[in-house]
Amino acid sequence: MRRSALVPLLTALLVVASLPPLATAADHKGAAVIEFYGYKDCIRLENEKTRVTLCPRAGGRVLEYTLNGVNCLYLPPGDEGWEQGAPGRGNMNAGRFDIGPEFTAPRHNVLWSGRWTGEITGDRTAKLVSQPDEATGVQLIREFTLDEKSTKLDCKQTIKNVSQSTKEYCHWSRTFALGGGIGIVPLTEPSRFPNGYVMYEPPTLINYRPTDPNIAKQDGFLVIKGAPKQPKLGMDTAAGWFGYLMKNDILFVKKFPVYPDRPYNEVAGLTMCIWYPDGPMCELEPTGPKEKIPPGQSASFTETWHLLPCAYPKEGAVAPKDIAAQVERDAR
Repeated sequence: MRRSALVPLLTALLVVASLPPLATAADHKGAAVIEFYGYKDCIRLENEKTRVTLCPRAGGRVLEYTLNGVNCLYLPPGDEGWEQGAPGRGNMNAGRFDIGPEFTAPRHNVLWSGRWTGEITGDRTAKLVSQPDEATGVQLIREFTLDEKSTKLDCKQTIKNVSQSTKEYCHWSRTFALGGGIGIVPLTEPSRFPNGYVMYEPPTLINYRPTDPNIAKQDGFLVIKGAPKQPKLGMDTAAGWFGYLMKNDILFVKKFPVYPDRPYNEVAGLTMCIWYPDGPMCELEPTGPKEKIPPGQSASFTETWHLLPCAYPKEGAVAPKDIAAQVERDAR
């Protein structure tokens, strides 16, 4: 081959090699690469009644989690197609994940809002991978599997230490569901918190004995009926699940493992949080235990999501025992 023809060919190969890997569908059922919310390389997992749309290009998020076409994640117009480096801040809405502890982990925009790669790995299964992050010394891998028939969605996050020193982090989920719902949290004993929860009060107080008209203990559950005085609430329950009933008559359930004999390195030793402002979203936050990760090693945490039809009480109060019975029956 003449040099004049070889140079353009090598240049083209270098350009292709520099592009982020694209997701591929191959012959896998219920999985496809689609354009959604201004992103051309989203991955969609779906069955007859459930749709999950993943966004590798900005933050490795879940943009859609729908039951019968109703998206239960907060995804407002205005940030379509935004990615790191573009003008503006870009709001990482919808199904976010993160690592903690909240107040001591280094700032990590590469993980939080940077460009990830996406790959379809099987029937209704996909994997998103972040860039290695110098600030934290880790790389994140997120694997999603949608059940063949139900709304069950397994969300596995792996923290991989790519540095030369041991790192200590924890899983921190930060999912934005639709606002204005009712939180149902099963309480367990023993608890460090007299009222079953703590309330973060600015600028630096964590109130271990809060009271609030929108929060009540009922039949062994904490029921959050509306926006509290301060939005950030933390719990140390070992139940391993909680529910959030939205006004669209859908119950968003998160299940997750709890390790009572392991340390939790959030500042109040929490197993979960709910951030409930007086606004259009509510943040649902399972938290994992402290992971001490040597160089080259990894730690994983899996939370499982469900969407269940459930009538929002137009009048009167929610019955948490009935909610728990439905979760036991239908969220498997």
